[in-house]
Order: sequence, then C-alpha cells, then structure tokens
Amino acid sequence: MKKIKFLFKALLRMDYKSFYKITKKVSNKSKRLYIITLIDIIYCGIKYQAGYMDYQEFEFYNLNNKQRETYLTRGKNNYIVNKYNNKEYWHYLSNKLEFNEKFKKYLKRDYIDLTKASAKDFEKFINDKEYVIAKEVDNCGGLGISKIKVKDYNSKILYNKLIENKQYLVEEVIKQNSKINKLYANSVNTIRLFTFNDGKNVHIINSIFRIGNSGFVDNFSSGGMYTFLDNNGKVIVPAIDKEDNKIDIHPTSKEKIVGFVVPNYDKAKQMVKEAAKEISEIKYIGWDVAITENDACLVEGNEFPGVFQIKPSFKKDAEGLIPTYKKYIKF
Repeated sequence: MKKIKFLFKALLRMDYKSFYKITKKVSNKSKRLYIITLIDIIYCGIKYQAGYMDYQEFEFYNLNNKQRETYLTRGKNNYIVNKYNNKEYWHYLSNKLEFNEKFKKYLKRDYIDLTKASAKDFEKFINDKEYVIAKEVDNCGGLGISKIKVKDYNSKILYNKLIENKQYLVEEVIKQNSKINKLYANSVNTIRLFTFNDGKNVHIINSIFRIGNSGFVDNFSSGGMYTFLDNNGKVIVPAIDKEDNKIDIHPTSKEKIVGFVVPNYDKAKQMVKEAAKEISEIKYIGWDVAITENDACLVEGNEFPGVFQIKPSFKKDAEGLIPTYKKYIKF
C-alpha cells in the first residue's frame, strides 16, 4: 500500500517535461529503447519507490533487482522521515528563524530577525559589514537567498526591500576556511552530515561535501555539485551535478576534487552530534555545516535530509546505503 501511495503522490507532483528529458537521456546512455526505459522506470517506482531522478542518479539501468534493493530511494527516505521525525517539531528546522534561535550557540555568527527588529536596529547591524546574507524564512534548495553588498543601499531602503521580499533573516557572511575557499571561493561550500539518534547515541550515517559551481550557493538543485567523504573527511569519489556530469576537476578553480580533505572535520562531527541531542524528537536529520578557519558552524538543519549515495560506477561493488542504514534504523 505504501508503495502505491508513494507512486500516486509522485505522479501528482511530477515535472513531466523533466521526466521525459531524463528518460530520453537514460535511454541514450544505456542504449535501450525509450519505451523499455520508460517501463523500467515505472517498475522501479512501484517496486523500490524510486523517482526518475533516483533511476538516473543511482544508475538503476545498470543494476539487477538485488542491487537495486540496497539503494535508499526517495520513497524509502520519506518512510524513515515519517516514522522517526515527529511533525510537531519540524518547524524548528524548516523555519530558519526558529532554527537560528534554537541552535544559536552552534551558529557562531551574528544575525538579525527583521520580524522583531526596527529599521534603526537593522542599520546598526549592517553598519560594520561589507556584505550580508538575506534569507526567506521557509524556503529551501538555495532559493530565496541573496548576498547583498551593504554600501550599494541606503539602510532604510534596504530594510523595506527585505521586508517586502519576506527575507526576514539577515546574517553575517560566513568566512570559510582558506583551503575550501581555494576549491571554490564564490559560495560557502558546506558538508551535510546525516545523523540518527537512536535514543542512546547519535550516529553519523552519511557525509557529503557540497561545492558551488556557477553561483554563490552550493545547493545541488541550484547549480552546485556534491561528492562523498570518508570518516576522516577525505573526498573519495568525483562530484556530480544535476545534469549527472562526473566532475574530477573543478571547472572554475581547476582544483582536484578527489583526495581533498575537509579541514576541522572532527569538530563538525562532534558539533552535529551535540546539536542532534537537543532535538531528540527528530531522530533523522541532515545538518549543513560550514567550515571556518579553525572551527565549524551550523548553517541549517533538514528534517527531510535528502537522498545522496555514491554512484555504482564509482564503486568496486554496486551496493547502496540501505545495509549501512539498517545498522542503526529499523525499516
């Protein structure tokens, strides 16, 4: 029943133009007829609750059924979220203002809430800053975020503009670690650490590194790329972007991606474990963490952590994340 329910919801929300594009792309890549690819994508949607993006990203066209079963798909991820994350507490993560208030000690940067601040308060906040980051409170995927050069605006006009745009959260710009800056300097390149709180311990069950490409945000859906980290913070596979391109060398900085070691990785892991304990009602969280010169700081938390796993063609085996998840999570 849950598989049919997932498929029905997916059909209602589906971007059919994108679905056609991905199906055609996969058909060409796998050298199979379009209709055969289409049927297999629908089959995987029913059998494994895999969306068409899952099918492309995790190369289901090259996997047998046993291998497909090991992959965390969007439907399976939704099941974990609905089972372990109490909806009454989601607002602490989905609302950026509430998130900043609850996890203030882990932010390690200044911010102002324009729903409570006057124009004079705002003027005082931006007075010593060259840039600020303005965010819509309840948007995601890098949407509704602006990087603003303060001297380009009159403070009162800017205040009113942000209120009008519903960008009620304004933050000090994070100064990221110089080594990460060398990899890509135009965005804050964050790591996403996935935690699961079993009631006794907090476990880190997945770790990805998100890197900007053409813009000032690193989000996958907004033009960025992602790759994976080992337990020591070392990049172990090439990055991929939304178009499913394999990226070994950053196209802008020309820096090598595989082998890059994220500084202060242990500090980041320890921080998210502590933060996870403060909201035990939400057991499965994806934490976005920025790395500063000598520390790590929280950017945001996600009650829907997303589906990220290494492509089968990047690995010696073709196993997905499910076996790892089952060590900590009961499906």
